[in-house]
Amino acid sequence: MFVGGMGRSGSTLVERLLGELPGVCSLGEVVHLWQRGLIDNERCGCGTPFRDCSFWHEVGTAAFGGWDALRPSEVLALRSEVDRIRFVPRLLRTRLSATHHARVLRYVQLYHRLYAAVAAHTGCRVVVDSSKHASLAACLRWYEDAELSVVHVLRDPRAVAHSWRKRLPRPEATSTSPEQEMARSSPARTAVHWSVQNRILSALAARGVPTYRVRYEDFAADPQRHVREVARFIGGVQPVGAGWPFTGSHTARLAPAHTVSGNPGRFTAGDVAVRCDETWQQQLSWRHRVVVSALTAPVRARYGY
Repeated sequence: MFVGGMGRSGSTLVERLLGELPGVCSLGEVVHLWQRGLIDNERCGCGTPFRDCSFWHEVGTAAFGGWDALRPSEVLALRSEVDRIRFVPRLLRTRLSATHHARVLRYVQLYHRLYAAVAAHTGCRVVVDSSKHASLAACLRWYEDAELSVVHVLRDPRAVAHSWRKRLPRPEATSTSPEQEMARSSPARTAVHWSVQNRILSALAARGVPTYRVRYEDFAADPQRHVREVARFIGGVQPVGAGWPFTGSHTARLAPAHTVSGNPGRFTAGDVAVRCDETWQQQLSWRHRVVVSALTAPVRARYGY
């Protein structure tokens, strides 16, 4: 199951709650594993450096015969050849050229070997990748030997733009990590990216990829209902008993998870409050609101914003 959408839309919380359900394992943003895990050796969600984490050691051994069997630079080079927004129009077609099809399959087979190893190691039937990048979802649909479903998470683009302006440290970064802070972006750039990402995910749904769409604001208002609905959407997952993470209508208990990358919230464990962050309404300037509203107008109305 792929959690897609624009970054800073609440997808980490959604993923973590889903990962508490029986038979479901959440992995964080796998798209960043090759750089942040293998090269930078950043911390897993359990707090251990990636290469020292027993979970990822076992997964790497099962999937590839050990992480040293892979050359991360080659994986990143392959990613640049297929997993980019500019390639999406081609990826949305019904057929690819033989050369491009071979490259896409080489790329997504890396992910599916990893997913299969996680499933075998944990015994889970659902593996959640919250990479969010719509271009990766467009690539994954070409792998016919596994079932892909998408949870499409949306958030008001003005709230997203406000979040992308914040300067926040990356707690998992090492001294050699090229990214010491979370990425930042201007409101205008964020607005364009928000529109593109969400339109691509909608296009995938229109082409038959099973998709559950949820707005962050609606999820935060009634998280238990939406977690149950996603469980039904997945099929075969029973959100009851010991596997139910909620301790109250808007509180949940999260166990440490082996998430490879993502929002700093992936390190949170224990009792958490599920609430809608609306600080943008007080802190986002009127000028930036106008810019974001104007640039997203053709798209956001279809999602109820």
